[in-house]
Formats: sequence, C-alpha cells, structure tokens
Amino acid sequence: MNFILQEKKGVIGIITLNRPDKRNALNSLVIEELKEAFSDFETDEEVKVIILRANGSVFSAGADLQYLQELQNNSYQENLADSNNMKELFLKIYNLKKVVIAEVQGHAIAGGCGLMTVCDYAISVPEAKFGYTEVKIGFIPAIVLVFLLRKISEARAKELLLSGQLIESARAYEIGLLSKVVPANNLTEYVESFATDLAIANSASSMGMTKKLISEVQGMDLEAALNLAAETNARVRDSEDCKKGIAGFLDGEKVIW
Repeated sequence: MNFILQEKKGVIGIITLNRPDKRNALNSLVIEELKEAFSDFETDEEVKVIILRANGSVFSAGADLQYLQELQNNSYQENLADSNNMKELFLKIYNLKKVVIAEVQGHAIAGGCGLMTVCDYAISVPEAKFGYTEVKIGFIPAIVLVFLLRKISEARAKELLLSGQLIESARAYEIGLLSKVVPANNLTEYVESFATDLAIANSASSMGMTKKLISEVQGMDLEAALNLAAETNARVRDSEDCKKGIAGFLDGEKVIW
C-alpha cells in the first residue's frame, strides 16, 4: 500500500493514514486502500478491535485539491462511481463486524471529519478542530450527512452542515461528535488501552451483533424493530460466546475473550 500503514498489536488492528505531507487528504486511491485494510482486519480472527489513526499534525483535511479539480472533468457516471467509492468506505466502517475507534490527533475536516464520524468511537485532543466545510466551496456533504443524522440531532447536524464552520473539541464532545477528549501526550496510550479493554472484557461477536442491530433497527417501525430484537436475542442465547459468558458468570470466573 502507498498511502496506508497496517499493523497488529496483539488483538488490536491499526490502520494509519500516511500522507502527512498532504495533510492525509483523501482521493480514490486512499479510499481503495482503506477499504482493503478494513476488509483485511474484518476477516482476521486475531483482531478484535480496530484503531484508525493518522501520521502528521492533521487527521485528515478531506479530499485533496488536485483530486477535486480532476472530478470537474468527469462525466456524471464517473462522478457517480467515485461517490459510490466513498459511500462504500463509510458503509463498510459503519457496518464492520468489529468495533472501530478513530484516534484523532489533529484537525478532521470535510471528508476527514466524515471518516471520523462513521467510526464507533472518536477520541481526540483539545487542540483539534472539526467541521464539514463543503458548502464553502459550493459542494455538499451528501454522504456523511446520512450517518451524521444517526449520530447527533438534526438541529446540531444542520448547525454543522449548513454553516460549514469549524468547531472546537469541547463543542464536538458536547454534541456527541466525539466520545472523549484527552491530552495529546496521552492520546495513543489511552486509545490503545481502551481498545484492549474492549477486546478483553467483551465478546467480539456480541459487539459485532450489537452494531448490526443498532444499524438495522433505526430504519424500521417500532414493532418490526422489536421483532428483530427479540429474534436476535433468542438466536444469541444459543451461541458459544453466550454459553461461555453465562457459565463464567455463574462460576464466578472472569471471562477473558
């Protein structure tokens, strides 16, 4: 891979954006490499939780300028294919069977903020800023808004998407865009410790099924959602992880997953 680094630390899979000279800007090649990296770790049985991080001072500044200029020469079908590429990446992360934590060491803007948005957790530093600035260049944050509306309220989403303004970490945490804000000198240690705790304390299968259910029930009416929840509940009771977890609880033993 040219723009992405992959490594494993025990049960943690780490994907690193590695274009610091371009502020980790996104283009079609970066997106393809990200999709491949997430697919690799999703099928790796040793990996229980995935961290997405970036090299350099900026997490991601969104699409690079040269890439945006090239898009203006595309046909509608070419632009649709390119849009679908981004859609597939965001959907892959959102629906991944494993928990994904964004370790955000610097600004996350436009598509970079979208990348952070679709992760299950986003942990950042006080100095970072966030925003969907597409409207300032006559573009629209079309794909990310579908996911953002599932994460924060409509009013807060409009505040961000229509203004295109950047917000501080404190505000991002207040509205639910960030899960946690920690000092920069402790960020990596905190994120890796948090990821390890998730992997050891929780069943990876249970976390994956919970993510899937969260995604599915939001598009259903109440009765259909409850029916799916009951069916899933019943199926999981017969799973190996559930049997192992209940046996450990009844025996007074701590289950290490």
